[in-house]
Amino acid sequence: MTIIKICGIKYLKDALAAINAGVDYLGFNFYPKSIRFIEKEICVEITSVLKREYPNIKLVGVFVNSAVGEVKNILETCSLDLAQLHGDETPEMFAQIVPHVFKAFRGIPFDITGYECDEVPAFLVDAAVKDVYGGSGVTADWSAAAELAKRYPLLLAGGLTPENVADAVRQVRPWGVDVASGVESAAGEKDAGKMKAFVQAVLNG
Repeated sequence: MTIIKICGIKYLKDALAAINAGVDYLGFNFYPKSIRFIEKEICVEITSVLKREYPNIKLVGVFVNSAVGEVKNILETCSLDLAQLHGDETPEMFAQIVPHVFKAFRGIPFDITGYECDEVPAFLVDAAVKDVYGGSGVTADWSAAAELAKRYPLLLAGGLTPENVADAVRQVRPWGVDVASGVESAAGEKDAGKMKAFVQAVLNG
């Protein structure tokens, strides 16, 4: 079964619609320059409901070059399960957050040395877009990702949509798929119909 993560949740209604659609993971973006940025206090309001009503849903904080102390504080304050490091974080920073962490890599090839963790996913593969840390809508290198997916439980991101995700799953065979812009009606605004279509495409693919 392919895990499904919807990233860039900003509103409770979007989180609930995503859960209703059948997702497994929800992502909250703490990168201030992102159009999907969420304030810590708002995230707490959302996650307090989710932890109470849907404790089986995994909650992920997305960070770009944040200090380790800030990452740990947000993980604890917002009751998040995992940190997704989507910037240029060093293995030393990564080691201080283990085991509740995985690294996102923009573009292939990359060196995972120092970013190994026994938890899943092993890491996230995203498209390489200059000065953009995720949510670009650009497709990752599926053929290269497929080779990595034979060895690691990876999360595939980058330009996935309800229209192409079934092909992505067939070609790459990832542990999971991650979508943000591909299920939005406007920047940062999730579309319930697109989320449902995305989940169905993965399940039926």
